[in-house]
Amino acid sequence: MISIIVPVYNAEKYVSKTLQSILKQTYQNLEVIAVNDGSTDQTRNILDEYGKKYPEKLRVIHTENQGVTLARMEGLKIARGTWIGFVDCDDMIDPDMYELLIRNAEKYDADISHCGYQMQFADGRVNYFYNTKKIIIQDKYQGMKDLLEGDFIEPSLCNKIFHKQLFQKFFNNKKINTKIKINEDLLMNYYLFFYANKSVYEDICKYHYIIRNKSVTRKGLNKSRIYDPIKVKKIILNENIDEVREIAKKVYILTSINVYNSLMIDKSNKFKKDEIKVRNIIKENKEYIKLLGRKQKILGKMILYIPCLYKYIYRFYAKYLLRSKYN
Repeated sequence: MISIIVPVYNAEKYVSKTLQSILKQTYQNLEVIAVNDGSTDQTRNILDEYGKKYPEKLRVIHTENQGVTLARMEGLKIARGTWIGFVDCDDMIDPDMYELLIRNAEKYDADISHCGYQMQFADGRVNYFYNTKKIIIQDKYQGMKDLLEGDFIEPSLCNKIFHKQLFQKFFNNKKINTKIKINEDLLMNYYLFFYANKSVYEDICKYHYIIRNKSVTRKGLNKSRIYDPIKVKKIILNENIDEVREIAKKVYILTSINVYNSLMIDKSNKFKKDEIKVRNIIKENKEYIKLLGRKQKILGKMILYIPCLYKYIYRFYAKYLLRSKYN
């Protein structure tokens, strides 16, 4: 059985389509656990109706608002499946996603099975990450490296299934910081990959990440968006795992530079002190800049040596030269 945990907060417009895409899976040995995280709209009533309609498949929990991490943990407490999956409450999945994931997990005797995803925008655009159809087998450390590099592995929990014993090992040995709101998926994934002996990745885009302007990750700058990504990478670096130490250094300095760049293009003038703090982090760890690629290395050195001009240079670069599949 796969237990699919869906944390839900104020998703009255979207959660029905999400649940339908899960309940229509071709792989039917599953249970869905919807955790209503203190919603204030009609989400509670919608979930209760679905619970009555699908009593054999769907269980609904109502909690006070605690945030997505604690909502997921509430679902984990009652999960009966051998495998655990997650779906965000405003996304969708292909009908055969879990059939694909469980087939690969069994075929390759893997503790984690994951696939690619597609990013769907409101204007109809779809960006695929990456749909090469390749199958990649990862041991513990290769999985961790690939996760941190982010070249083809999505840091979300939602395009994966995990053997339940990984969570048991995690909770026996680690405490998760539930105050982290950004990159919390990456941190949880990092520990789960560490406890996995083998993972299998098939690059077919079965998970649909729907871009909505009001989603947490699409909002403007705030303290969480500034410091959480840096904090997560620092936690990973401080784990001092030899096999991934160099990559951990690289992603720590790269994340710090990326956060600094986001501060450069913010025009609210609310984060002047934060600009100084993040630049100091870059200065304190400047020896890691040598690990970066050519473009990022140049940006890092410009932050260090021409900070007064950097904001204007980067704004020009971001406006006219920077292209991203994430926007």
